[in-house]
Amino acid sequence: MQIAETLGSARPAAAAPSKRRSLVAACLAHALHDGYTDGLYPFLPVWQTQFGLSYAGVAMLRALYYGTMGGLQVPGARLLRGLSPRAALILSTLVAAAGFAVMAAPLGFAGLCVGLVLAGVGSSIQHPRGSLLVTDTYAPAARRALAVYNFSGDLGKATFPAIAALLLPILAWRPVVGLMALVGVGVAIALPTLAPRVISRPPPADTALHAPSRAGFTLLMTIGAFDTATRMGYLLFLPFMIHARGGTSPVVGLGLALLFVGGAFGKATCGWLAERLGVIGGVVTTEAATALLIVATLFLPLAPMLVLLPLLGIVLNGTSSILYGTVPELAPGGDAGRAFAVFYTGVIGSGGLAPIAYGAIADHSSQTIGVLAAAATAALIVPMALGLRPSLSRL
Repeated sequence: MQIAETLGSARPAAAAPSKRRSLVAACLAHALHDGYTDGLYPFLPVWQTQFGLSYAGVAMLRALYYGTMGGLQVPGARLLRGLSPRAALILSTLVAAAGFAVMAAPLGFAGLCVGLVLAGVGSSIQHPRGSLLVTDTYAPAARRALAVYNFSGDLGKATFPAIAALLLPILAWRPVVGLMALVGVGVAIALPTLAPRVISRPPPADTALHAPSRAGFTLLMTIGAFDTATRMGYLLFLPFMIHARGGTSPVVGLGLALLFVGGAFGKATCGWLAERLGVIGGVVTTEAATALLIVATLFLPLAPMLVLLPLLGIVLNGTSSILYGTVPELAPGGDAGRAFAVFYTGVIGSGGLAPIAYGAIADHSSQTIGVLAAAATAALIVPMALGLRPSLSRL
């Protein structure tokens, strides 16, 4: 009896390092794959010149990766649901790294296209399985851990494009892509020592208990899509707003950096905000602040606008951490893995379509109307968030 009590008391201490390793594994994979996604941007002008592409052709080239990653979230999660989190993350990372290796090979334009599709296939696996690993490891209180996971993606987004941009003037683009592939292989080698073989927490057996959450999950995904649309719409217009106030290209870079730094901080902290204010209070607060601050930056001079951008970044990006943390709570049938896959599909799809919609609005009216449309999208989320209350109160 005494031995059993001693072992029982030791389990929490032993479980804490295991939890941290699982979180580190998920964050490492997330940083790599999000870094791969945004790390493509510095290569686009190079590919345009080398392969004689139009701007539409460049957009289609990137869509090979982005569309594959978004469109295969649900099928990938369903096909690989029998794999352990460790196996799924290793597979996703190796496939994505293989895609970059194919791009780096001297196989011409066709090889570049095949490599982009292959890398997109790998990244489509990572998002739902990484989120599920964090959710299952920290259940039932996974919100803060998911915020850290969400934040780790921004680290990759900040690191990979910057390094690629620094290396491209020194090396040809294929060696730089090859180095990115090697980083992926290194991450795949590190993952077995971090991610667990199995997750012991099964989905709930009584799916009827979760039936009321289906409508709530649909509304949550819609809020996520609108939140992403707001963010992408504002990012589309921000460089033009800075130029209109006399800002040079370096000032545009500074403005984007200020917004992204605030956004990274928001992703790391807004999960904590939801714990204090609740999901509804957190979303209403961040989205109302987003709408007001977008309008403020529209009419402020350049210097005050730049000062306001980090604060706007906090609320503009921070809502996503609250929403991701709520996915397991509203997962239809308690199937968090599939719920994450569906949620990411909606969010990624919105991120691809929203700039086109806001651009069309601005083309047929003015830039100011386009920015106000983005602010109005954030404001629309407030009543939608209030509509989540009945679904969350059932839990």
